[in-house]
Amino acid sequence: MASRTARTLGMIVAIVGILMIVAGGVTYYMVHNELKAAKITVAEDSSMLAGDKVDGPFSAYAQAQVIDKHALEATGGKTYAQLDREDPLRQTAMSASFLRASLFTSVVAFGVAAMAMGIGLVLLLIGWALMSLSRRDVVHDRAPAATV
Repeated sequence: MASRTARTLGMIVAIVGILMIVAGGVTYYMVHNELKAAKITVAEDSSMLAGDKVDGPFSAYAQAQVIDKHALEATGGKTYAQLDREDPLRQTAMSASFLRASLFTSVVAFGVAAMAMGIGLVLLLIGWALMSLSRRDVVHDRAPAATV
């Protein structure tokens, strides 16, 4: 009876693991495609990945850092909150802040998708282990008793 419960639990855990791997993979692919469709290229003056297409977490992060650098240069080192309400540069700072937030959101989405796939893999392995243990228990339960 216990081996049947372990096998059922193992199957459920493995299925949940597979679903998480698939969901994480689909999410990663969708975010990648959306960034790729935007046809953004990391600015040439970036400290990393200059000229690379923005289609992954590292290139998105690199471009967000460059946008911040350019916005601060344009506003004399002031952030959106530091600029006077009437300052025409406030719109530039706001646009830069919006673009950075969008890119950082994609970086987080990539991370969550990767984490979901990792947890899914762990669950799949746990499910496989439970099912293997339940099979081993069944084999041992059917073994003939030793004679003395």
